[in-house]
Amino acid sequence: MSVESLGGVIVATALPYREDASAPAGLAVDYDRYAEHCRWLVDNGCRGVGPNGSLGEYSSLTDEERRRVAKTAVEAVGDDGVVVVGVHGPGSHQARHWAEIAAEDGADGVLCLPPTMYRANDSEVVAHFEAVASVGLPVMVYNNPIDTKVDLTPALLAEIAGIDNVVAVKEFSGDVRRVLEIRERAPGLEVVAGADDVTLEALLMGATGWFAGFPNVFPAESARLFELAVAGKLEEARALYEPLVAAFRWDSRTEFVQAIKLGMDQVGRYGGPCRPPRGPLSDEHRALITADMDRAIGSL
Repeated sequence: MSVESLGGVIVATALPYREDASAPAGLAVDYDRYAEHCRWLVDNGCRGVGPNGSLGEYSSLTDEERRRVAKTAVEAVGDDGVVVVGVHGPGSHQARHWAEIAAEDGADGVLCLPPTMYRANDSEVVAHFEAVASVGLPVMVYNNPIDTKVDLTPALLAEIAGIDNVVAVKEFSGDVRRVLEIRERAPGLEVVAGADDVTLEALLMGATGWFAGFPNVFPAESARLFELAVAGKLEEARALYEPLVAAFRWDSRTEFVQAIKLGMDQVGRYGGPCRPPRGPLSDEHRALITADMDRAIGSL
């Protein structure tokens, strides 16, 4: 398996907890259940998993938990898939530290936001990714201007793409016009769809991967959607995609972690609760998500 490429369907894994009064917020990470989930995703056709992303609630974990989550994913997937570990941090020293640990623990690549909690300028962003890439693992940079307030524009990505070991960008701006512009300005950089509700559009424009949320709920169908899209089978891809999009839109909303976990519960998997700052869904949100998921499940 080539890890020069971070394409295909890589699932940003949701993290299961079990009640434990002695754990942070009364919830302990359920590592056995998490290992089973990672294995299930790969066995159902996804190329790999991405522990310790936003969906994996990395910022709510202790350092010990964060490392063990990534190790659990690596051990569960083995040689049957890739593991791209989230190494997000407020500064380059923290992000590089997590990248070094990911390399020690057998990760195939890392996913990295620009500095979190600080609106960095372009030179600071480039320095941040240089530090992370110096560890030697393939790096997927993550553009999420909604949450970080830092926009990795196509022009900035052209500069970042010149850094050794930076191989891909997870594009979460929601602007599908960027896919072609990034490919024009940084032809060696893989573009990976980051928002579930523009996945088909991004893949048709030349994205080579999908770093995905809702495949936690429908992995086999998501892998099938990816295959149809990259094969250019538009009619079949649209027929599969359109009934799923209402559910997929929750991937771009504030409650995306709770929504995906509820979706997992609805299909008979285990989603369960979230740690703070994420609280339980309101009755209104729960009803809306359930209806959108029911439509998706009914179409499959």
